[in-house]
Amino acid sequence: MVLPEQWTLWLSTGLVFVPLVLVLVFLFSAALRRYLAGSRRRLDESERSTPSSENPAAFVAASMQGVIQRLREQEKELERLHRLERERLQQTERLSEAVTRNMPTGMLIVNSAGLITSSNPAAEAALGVRALSFRRYSEVFGEPSMLTRLVAACLHEGQTFRREEVDHVTPAGVVRRLGVTISPILPAELPVGTNPPRGPDRKTSGALILLSDLTELAALQRQMRLKESLAALGEMSAGIAHEFKNALATIQGYAQMIRNETDADEIREAATRIMQETRALSHVVMEFLRFARPLEIEPGDVELAPLVARVVSEVSELMPGVTVAAEGEFGEVAGDEGLLRQALLNLVRNGAEAVASQPDGRVWIRGMYLVQAGQPVQMVAVLDNGPGIADTELSKIFLPFYTTKPQGTGLGLAVVQKIILQHGGAIEARNRPEGGAEFLLTLPLRRTPAAEAVESAAARI
Repeated sequence: MVLPEQWTLWLSTGLVFVPLVLVLVFLFSAALRRYLAGSRRRLDESERSTPSSENPAAFVAASMQGVIQRLREQEKELERLHRLERERLQQTERLSEAVTRNMPTGMLIVNSAGLITSSNPAAEAALGVRALSFRRYSEVFGEPSMLTRLVAACLHEGQTFRREEVDHVTPAGVVRRLGVTISPILPAELPVGTNPPRGPDRKTSGALILLSDLTELAALQRQMRLKESLAALGEMSAGIAHEFKNALATIQGYAQMIRNETDADEIREAATRIMQETRALSHVVMEFLRFARPLEIEPGDVELAPLVARVVSEVSELMPGVTVAAEGEFGEVAGDEGLLRQALLNLVRNGAEAVASQPDGRVWIRGMYLVQAGQPVQMVAVLDNGPGIADTELSKIFLPFYTTKPQGTGLGLAVVQKIILQHGGAIEARNRPEGGAEFLLTLPLRRTPAAEAVESAAARI
């Protein structure tokens, strides 16, 4: 059987095409199997690394493991920070201990029960006592000592004592002069910025005591005061000798004239001069005795306002050519009214004498209230518009028998200084920038009728 030519062509083409198609199908199926196998492997790995939400238990366990891992990392970081903080704290404690141990000032810490919880070698050396820790402060200081009373007041009433000086007797019987500062230790729960209560209601956790041995310094100060007293005594003796020498020479001269004269008038005149010189000597002796002997102060409440008005009136009558006035605030002080009047009268009269030759001579008394070292004080300033005080004389004007007046004894200002000091006050002399001199008197106030002052003396005068 003979096939047509067309069929022969189709048959030959089919024989060639069919194997080619089969090869292509085989290659495609092999590539597809390889791709599917790789996809399945990646899917398995993904399922092993991240639990599927279709498995809640595995997902929760994996999440907890992640949280625990992060907590462990944070715990390690916290341990590292805690270790660093502990090392810094230990370093600070070592530094604080070294500073306390080597500081030259003695330090004691007393708790609210009265036991010494901390001390340093300087405190042991100042008190002359070893092993102070956990001993009662009253046992170490002594029951009747002033230091014990100060610490008790600090613990029970919360009082603060600054730069106090007390005597302490060591167990060896040595008396030492100690400088003491005592501060209360307030409870830690006290809110910041609140004012703690005063008096018995003020609760304290303890007291901080700072001690300084002032024994040698006190001895040096006593020696300096003794030298100054001897120097002042020498100057007083020289002044007295000078006054007596001049007066006695005059008396001797007039006595010689009386012996040689026969004229009654000349004898009478010489006798009068002798009487004048003896009165002058009596005045010097009385002024010296007034300065040398202790002042007998009759304590009382002195209202300064009427006292100042009386002084102004007396000096105005004595020297009418000088304007004398008073201004400011004057309160009540404790003391002897007669002595205080004498001191103020002497200062105002000296100022009036200094400006008497000037056409516009003026002296005024200015009063004000101040607060010094936490205590109210009365400041009285006596000012004038005179020539002032020479710089070379400022340091000498309070010395006995030092005077620039022809008829002066040199004891007036020395007596004024003594009166003010024995009233617990202070006196200072200086020149005013505007011209003239001023004397500043400071006296402790018994009560202040006006508001307490907060300005300093230098700012107000």
